[in-house]
Amino acid sequence: ALERMRTVDTVLFDKTGTLTKGEHVVSDVAVTGEESVPDAAALLALAGAVESDSEHPLARAIVSAAQERGPVPPASGFRALTGRGVQADVDGARVAVGGPALLRELDLDVPAELAGRTGEWSARGASVLHVIRDGRVVGALALEDDIRPESARAVDQLHRLGVRVVMITGDARPVAEAVAARLGVDEVFAEVLPEDKDRAVTQLQQRGHRVAMVGDGVNDAPALARADVGVAIGAGTDVAIESAGVVLASSDPRAVIGVIRLSRASYRKMVQNLAWGAGYNVVAIPLAAGVLAWAGVVLAPWAAAVLMSVSTIIVAANAQLLRRVDVRPT
Repeated sequence: ALERMRTVDTVLFDKTGTLTKGEHVVSDVAVTGEESVPDAAALLALAGAVESDSEHPLARAIVSAAQERGPVPPASGFRALTGRGVQADVDGARVAVGGPALLRELDLDVPAELAGRTGEWSARGASVLHVIRDGRVVGALALEDDIRPESARAVDQLHRLGVRVVMITGDARPVAEAVAARLGVDEVFAEVLPEDKDRAVTQLQQRGHRVAMVGDGVNDAPALARADVGVAIGAGTDVAIESAGVVLASSDPRAVIGVIRLSRASYRKMVQNLAWGAGYNVVAIPLAAGVLAWAGVVLAPWAAAVLMSVSTIIVAANAQLLRRVDVRPT
């Protein structure tokens, strides 16, 4: 994996937890004003009840925000709608929480009283989830995950190395494009279902790119295995780490640059040492064998042995220069 890293021309970053901190918070709440859900506290309680049995990062943020506002009612019949949202029964009503994909599946439009606010949320890079009660959109939530301060620097340094940067996320396209614009990312795969992430890797490879996938979650494992080089961050899940060829000790995305630099430097040293070793053997061994004895050029066996030792020392010393390669994030 380390040797292949030098050939990578495209790095595909999973957004959540890799380019962002992975610590979502509910930043805004909007309601349509229906009698069943009159205010933000009621909407959060409804959404928190549905999300209580989900382990998704967004779900944890919603439940936490709901519990801060007051008690969360019990829910039953929980069902995860992969890549779209979740649903459950709360107080006799069928409630669902999800993004644009869920609205499309249910053939629902965003109410006019919400559209303006949700558009603003998406424009600033917030994830927008809608709360649906008995087939009607009753409110929306904005959840934000701060971009890591070092992410923009990582993208810039990769560009300087001649590497394209691509981001993949399950977020809505407006949200993904807002984050990508802030970071300077070259291409975005948005609204990608967890099981389809490896298809994005395949698509890039079919274009002729050598792809390194950087991720941390269970959903990233197939993509990590599919990529030319899979890179798992240190705080990633066990499944992601097992699927990756390279495991970073930190969660800093700039560490990827250090791996590329080390890979390229290692390859250069390997070529240099092979060239030196081959050159010595091509020249010194024939001389020691007396090939040019007729011309008076003779290399004594003891001298050849000494030069062989010197050659080995030179190769080892040249390899030790790899210690000077700075792989620390800058």
